[in-house]
Formats: sequence, structure tokens, C-alpha cells
Amino acid sequence: MKMIQTLIDEALKSKNDKPRKRSGKFSPSNFGKCYRAQVWNRADVQKTDEPEDRVLRVFKAGKLFHDFVQGVIVDNNPDMQTEVKVEEDDVIGFADLVNGDIVYDLKTVHSGAFHYMKEDISESKKPNILQVIFYAMCLEKPKAALVFISKDDLCLKEYTFFTDKWGHEVSEELTQLRYHWAKWQGSKTLPPASPRAYKDSKGKCKECEYCSWKTLCAETEKGG
Repeated sequence: MKMIQTLIDEALKSKNDKPRKRSGKFSPSNFGKCYRAQVWNRADVQKTDEPEDRVLRVFKAGKLFHDFVQGVIVDNNPDMQTEVKVEEDDVIGFADLVNGDIVYDLKTVHSGAFHYMKEDISESKKPNILQVIFYAMCLEKPKAALVFISKDDLCLKEYTFFTDKWGHEVSEELTQLRYHWAKWQGSKTLPPASPRAYKDSKGKCKECEYCSWKTLCAETEKGG
């Protein structure tokens, strides 16, 4: 009999390996990240770097906690809308929760990172902010909130943002993406490798470590 750990890893890998039909649009969950990766993602360029087993387990654990918290909220708030489709000509996403004048997005984090989160997350969680503000803009809501869930103890932290304050940053993100997409379509010209997310304590972006096109990007930089 296989070890239980092996069975879990194989099940997660099998699910991850299943082909997914891409929308052909930008994903708000990638806003604030590398423009090159966002173009490749929209173009459905074949990935060269699949996530390791541990990363797949982290993703699965996060989804379990996310779905549990979302279910509790919806069950106790009958007017709450969930998984609201938000779509433009070239962007598509789904807002976790919409209630009245506010849009919520749920994010799970490791408890160690959770309990060290600062009051000001405008830089450290900027991609998450751009995502939820995009939903708020499209749905014409004045506010958006990020709810962070500690995966070890289900502690929550909520941060609220105003659409009129952050809307220009989302508009600038879309302007840049559409510019790079037009160049890609016209001449297959790629934007420069531009990691912008997951900053460490020294301000260095660690986005490349988790990129699905890390190998392809390195080859591209070498002219391969």
C-alpha cells in the first residue's frame, strides 16, 4: 500500500495536470504581478515549471479554509452574493462575496505571516488590492475589503479600501496590460521581465520563484 502522503500528492497532481480551458482574457488575480507572465497566461503559453508537491498541498489547504469561511458567511447572510462573475471584453474574474455597497475577497495565509501582518498592507498586498478594487469598480461599489484567514487557527483580519482612491491604479494596470498585449499580438514582442509581487523585508520581489514560466523566461532572456 502506498503511503498516505503519496496518495494525497498523486491526487493533487492528477487534478492539477488536467487541461483547463483558458478564457483568453486577463485574470484580476494576477494584477500587480509581472506583465510578461500575465501576457503568457492570457495567451495560454505552455507552462515550463509546474508547482512542487508541497505548493499543491498549500493551495489545497488554502482552498479548504477559503470555502469553509465563505460558506459560513453566506449561510448566515441570506442577502450575500457569492462567486459573482465580473467580466469585461478582455478581463474576467469572480468576486468572492458582494453585499450592499461592498465587495469582499477572501485570502488564506500561513499563521506565521498572518500574525505579523502590518496595519498598512498597501504595498505588501497590492496585487490583492488591485484585484478586489477591479471587482468593485466593475460592480459600481464604493468599497472593497480583503479578509485574510489564518490557516492554523481561523483568525481573521479585514482591511477596507475605497474605490475612488485605488481606481486609478487599476486603470493604470489595465492600460499597461493592454499596451503589452497589443505588442504581443502585433509582433510577438514581450514586455520586459518585471517581477512586482511578493516583496521580502528588503523590498526584493520573490515572484520569479513561483512563476509557471520561470524556465521559459530565463531562456528568453538568454535569447534562446
